[in-house]
Amino acid sequence: MSTIYTHIEQNKRQSIATVLLFVLFVSLIGFFFDTFYGESGLFYTGFALIVAGLSAFFSYYNSDKIVLAISRAKKVLPEENERLHNLVENMSIASGIPKPRIYMIEDTAMNAFATGRDPEHAVICFTSGIVNFLEKRELEGVIAHEMSHIGNRDILFMSLVSVLVGSVTLLADLFTHGRLYRSRRSSRSTSVHPIFFIIGLVLVLLSPIIAELIKLAIGRKREYLADSTAALITRYPQGLASALRKLSYDREILEAANGATAHLYITSPLRSGGSRLSVLFNTHPSTDERIARLEAM
Repeated sequence: MSTIYTHIEQNKRQSIATVLLFVLFVSLIGFFFDTFYGESGLFYTGFALIVAGLSAFFSYYNSDKIVLAISRAKKVLPEENERLHNLVENMSIASGIPKPRIYMIEDTAMNAFATGRDPEHAVICFTSGIVNFLEKRELEGVIAHEMSHIGNRDILFMSLVSVLVGSVTLLADLFTHGRLYRSRRSSRSTSVHPIFFIIGLVLVLLSPIIAELIKLAIGRKREYLADSTAALITRYPQGLASALRKLSYDREILEAANGATAHLYITSPLRSGGSRLSVLFNTHPSTDERIARLEAM
């Protein structure tokens, strides 16, 4: 029988497996570099990890400031919205996480997101629309979902994934800027079977797309995990399910959102078509599937 606890454990196992797949993927690209150039693939892999790691390090300590500035969000003081602060404080106590700072985007579209590098530096940002239009139990479900992202350290997890994606993209860039042809002119000759050459070339050329798809898959898994954890915090899965249903009916466009921040929100703020390709590149899992899982609890 499916329970909240089995959902959480299943998503954790699948997320770990996906990260291991990422590491294997980077190692394979390094292997083909080593094969084609007659050098150590660890050099190229290490170089990519260092560059992507420095970028992720800067983003890790400044991501909340950057996202809030892009979103044009403003801090909400307790005297400005006592009801919202009380709800967040109640969910903070229930989840055992320090109360995060509260920000708001003045927009009638209904959405919310969490950011910050750890529970001690966390922020939950709401649109004015979601605060005004959701009922208490529904808004509690949304808050618990965002508290789950904070408690589950999803920001830290996605930073790790960003490093891996960056390393894959950089390796592909090195490969496609002519290093292969220069190595073929070098004095050292390498004997590579044509089939391995073709596989390696296809792997490296497609690696940025594959890496992005894996990153999106991990993001979708984290949404399922946050839904399950939110249901555990509130002990009322129907509250979040009802909120998600209302958000799915909302056709307002969130002007502050863009492709760089879309994955942070509880539901995708970007409108996409119903084609298979658009579904493949969605930052969030199907809202209907999320609702079905919550109702099954």
